[in-house]
Amino acid sequence: MQSTIIRAERVEKYYAQPSENRIQVISPTDLSISEGEIVALLGPSGSGKSTLLRMLTGLSTPSAGEVYWHEKPIATADVNVSIVFQSFALFPWLTVFENVEAPLKARGMDPAERRKRALKILDTVGLDGFQAAYPKELSGGMRQRVGFARALVVEPEVLFMDEPFSALDVLTAENLRSELLELWQKKTIPTKAIFIVTHNIEEAVLLADRIVVLGRNPGHVRTDFKVALPHPRDRKGAAFTQLVDYIYKVLTQPDSQPPALPLTPAGKPVRDQRQMHYQMLPHARPGGIAGLLELLLDHNGKDDIYRLADDLAFEIDDLLPIVDAAQLLGFLKVTEGDAAITPTGAEYANSEILRQKELFRTAAVENVLLLRQIVRAIEAKSDRSVPEEFFHDMLDEQFSEDETQRQMETAINWGRYAELFDFDASRRRFIQPEKLHHDTDAGVTPGVEA
Repeated sequence: MQSTIIRAERVEKYYAQPSENRIQVISPTDLSISEGEIVALLGPSGSGKSTLLRMLTGLSTPSAGEVYWHEKPIATADVNVSIVFQSFALFPWLTVFENVEAPLKARGMDPAERRKRALKILDTVGLDGFQAAYPKELSGGMRQRVGFARALVVEPEVLFMDEPFSALDVLTAENLRSELLELWQKKTIPTKAIFIVTHNIEEAVLLADRIVVLGRNPGHVRTDFKVALPHPRDRKGAAFTQLVDYIYKVLTQPDSQPPALPLTPAGKPVRDQRQMHYQMLPHARPGGIAGLLELLLDHNGKDDIYRLADDLAFEIDDLLPIVDAAQLLGFLKVTEGDAAITPTGAEYANSEILRQKELFRTAAVENVLLLRQIVRAIEAKSDRSVPEEFFHDMLDEQFSEDETQRQMETAINWGRYAELFDFDASRRRFIQPEKLHHDTDAGVTPGVEA
């Protein structure tokens, strides 16, 4: 039986508000990391992946619940972990050797021993001969090798990685993944477990022994399962493709129970019990939505989201907000990982700009509560003007301050495009455009029921 190294028990992360409510980032969550496994954590932007990583490493204290290191509270335990970051995070004024030696020096290790350890790990990760180089002299891939070497030189029991390959080109990332997997499988490194945060679904299925998928608002575990595929894994194999499609379905159906897993799951998904009042608006622009719909029309109106992302050379975090927005507006239907354009979506894609605005306006008012409320509030005021703060305060009860601002920015962008309202940035007020003001005087507001 695998020994559990890290165990999170009902951990939460939230921030208190002046009112009785609070901003919940991570809902009560159980998660463990055991010896001998690579765990991949997937989830959409804003689901709390990095927040959870920080709590598991002891860098951040949970608001509630407890994290245990070998069954001792992590705050009092002698924790031995390292983190590899997306941004390399090297000291530019130090050489490669000095960067790798730095954590050993910080621990007070004897100079002879730390030199021996640093040279050994540099050789292990393919940096032999680059000891005297400075980070600015290295490519992105080589700099990330330095990041790996610096993390591994302390011989961590658990190696954490926060999207370590996302800043690299495709070929370099593929090469580093393969080398990391080889080091792990051959036990060239003493690390007993690896925990990787990623937004790349194929990367997770390629590397991980276990995959955890988060939902958002607040962050919660939607599914947690073991990957029962032998290495090396065939990307074109049926089992590999089934798992990739399954994860896409989980990510693209955030409000439904996760679909049946093609392989036996390791645990039950935790459903989000918090009732949302406002939908979270996907941060996508109308132009991106139109572009996606036009592309789907060229694909006979339907395509697999996985293939679509691959064709566009998009990461899932880039494509999903656009898919979510089109689905929210009724222009797309997503079923089992396939995006199919609706009749309204097809009309939108084929129409001239003025007709597109009409269709977007109708869809936005019918499907987006926040936009509907803004329009009706403007109508109710004699001066056809409403302060932004009114809606900001309502959103602030549900979202974090940063997310509230992002929601407002998206709502303003959509509303302006659809000519539902205009926004006076100097006064921070929603106002009715002149065109709509005339229509309202005549007793008609386009796209809004009386």
